[in-house]
Amino acid sequence: MSASAHTDATDIFTRHRPRLFGVAYRMLGSRSDADDVLQDAWLRWHGQDAQALESAEAWLVTVVTRLCIDRLRQAQQERQSYVGHWLPEPLVDLADTAPDIDLFGHALLAPSPEALLEQHSDVSFAYLLLLERLKPEERAAFLLREVFDNDYPDIAAILQKSEAGCRQLVHRARERLARLEQSDQRGAAPRKPLPAASSTVSREAHDTLLQKFMQAVQSGEREAMLGLLAEDARLIGDGGGKVASFPHPLFSGQRISWLYYANIRRFGERIAYRPAWINGSPGLLRYVDGKLESAQVLETENGLIAEIYVVRNPDKLAAIARQTLPPA
Repeated sequence: MSASAHTDATDIFTRHRPRLFGVAYRMLGSRSDADDVLQDAWLRWHGQDAQALESAEAWLVTVVTRLCIDRLRQAQQERQSYVGHWLPEPLVDLADTAPDIDLFGHALLAPSPEALLEQHSDVSFAYLLLLERLKPEERAAFLLREVFDNDYPDIAAILQKSEAGCRQLVHRARERLARLEQSDQRGAAPRKPLPAASSTVSREAHDTLLQKFMQAVQSGEREAMLGLLAEDARLIGDGGGKVASFPHPLFSGQRISWLYYANIRRFGERIAYRPAWINGSPGLLRYVDGKLESAQVLETENGLIAEIYVVRNPDKLAAIARQTLPPA
C-alpha cells in the first residue's frame, strides 16, 4: 500500500470510527473489547482495496458486527463463570480527562467516540444489562435496526441471513426485552430498560442530585443520604473476583446509607469522590489514598436514586484511571 493510499485508508477508518465503536461497545458492553475489535477491523481494512468497495462504511460495519458476534459468543460462555455480578465497563465523561489516543497513537483533539457515545441514552447500564439477555445474533439485529436504523436488506447482508430471518431476530429480541421490562427480578436484572438520565429530566437536575449525594456520602450524613435514596433502592457491585464486592444485591436505602456511612468511618479523609457522568447517567468516581477504587453509576426514578452500580473490577477501571486525575 502506497503512502497516499495508507493515508486515505486511515482517514476513512477514522471518519467511521465513532459508528464502529458505537456498534462494538453496545454489542460487547466493554470498552477494552470494543477497542480490540476495532484494532482487528483496522488490520483487515488495511489489507483491503478501498477503491473496489461500493461502500467503505458498510464493509467496516459488517466486519465489526461479525467480529463482535464471535467475541460475544465467547464472552457469554466466560461470563457464566464470572465471580459475582458482571457489569459493563464504564464510559466516563469528565471535563479534565487526558486526551484520548486513537488507533494510530495520535491524540484526539475532537471528542473521542467514547465521549460522544457516553452522551447517548442507549448505553445506560440498565439498557446494556438487558441486552445481555439476548443471543449474539439477536443483539446484533436488534441494535442495527433499533439503534442504528439500518434497513432489513442491510442487516441481512451484514448477518448473512434472509430478510425474513432478520425480521424474526428483531421480533424475538423485542419480545424478550419486553418480558424483562415487565418482570422486576430481584437480583442482578435491571429495574428498567431506560437510562436514568432520560430526556424527561434535565442534566442540571441530575447534577444537583449528584452534588447533594456526593456531599452526603463524603461527610457521612446518613439522613441526607436517606433523603436522596429511594426506599427500595438497590446496589449491585462488580469486583470480578479480583477485589472484594457484594456477592448479592444490597436492597433498601437504609442499608445502602449504612454502607456509605461505614466506608467514611473506616477510611475517613483517605476517601475522596469526584462527580462524573457515566454511560449517560450521573455517577461518582471514588478514590482511596489517591487511587481509583470504584466507578459508581446512579440511576434515578422520580427524582430519587433507585439503582447504584458499583464497578470495582480493576480491569474495568484501567482506562478511566489513565484518563482521569484524583481529586485535588
